[in-house]
Amino acid sequence: MTPHTPAELLIRQRLRALVRALPGAEKGEVEPIHRARVATRRLREALPLALAHGRARKLERKVRRLTRALGPVRELDVALQTLDTLDTASVPAAALSRLRQVIRLERRRLHADMCREVTRVDLEKLRHRIGRLAARGRLTFRAAARDPRRLTRAQALAARRALRLRAAIDSAAGIYLPDRLHEVRIASKKLRYALEVTRDLSGSRAGAGLRLLKEVQDLLGRMHDLEVLIARVRAIQGSSQAPNLRLSADLDRLVRRLETECRQIHSHYTGLRSKLVAVCDQTIQASAGVRGSRPGARPAA
Repeated sequence: MTPHTPAELLIRQRLRALVRALPGAEKGEVEPIHRARVATRRLREALPLALAHGRARKLERKVRRLTRALGPVRELDVALQTLDTLDTASVPAAALSRLRQVIRLERRRLHADMCREVTRVDLEKLRHRIGRLAARGRLTFRAAARDPRRLTRAQALAARRALRLRAAIDSAAGIYLPDRLHEVRIASKKLRYALEVTRDLSGSRAGAGLRLLKEVQDLLGRMHDLEVLIARVRAIQGSSQAPNLRLSADLDRLVRRLETECRQIHSHYTGLRSKLVAVCDQTIQASAGVRGSRPGARPAA
């Protein structure tokens, strides 16, 4: 086994990032929780390209448990960060203070749940499992500096992600529909991770498409975070946690402020749609070109 081929480095780098972030995440630190969650997603994207299908699926399920365990706490961290960015002149301090208090109490409870879930995934065993598969030859790294077959698989996966993103963009159209825009965000993120794998395997420095996908992901991510916060505010208003009409009215002002920003973000996204579609088309065409250039490949219909 050649120790430093791109495919091997891809897996090891992503696993290392996860291992480094988890201790801080278990302590409840905000940034390590974010880094650990991102690392799990990147690792899941890379595993199928280096492992036999069945074994990749098993390991991917274990890593997905970590992603899901980290998610609820990360969502509350983002909610608190969002509150910190709001202009206190336009939102009553009492409403913000009450909202922070409720979210922090919930975060404490969810962090305990997260730690229980994380400890159920034996990360050291996961690392050992990948190493053992390598030793048995089930994780096959080629001696060449680049592995054309693995790169072709990565490009095909990216093309599938691009098709899904294109479908999500078409479904969302130009209308402000939060659920459909959320699907665009998820599809953008998955395509971005797939293209990162392709870039790392090929040694390419191409980054314009990745930058656009990151911009769209961040933009729609902010919108989603605001919508989650709006839903949380509405839930508080309908409970005993908003004990008087004054506080409920202040929370209404906050909701209107958040909804206004959501509309502004949607307008910005609408201006990027054509560029996003172009990235999808380029990704699909790149994969089709690779398949068409292989010996014995069938011509496109």
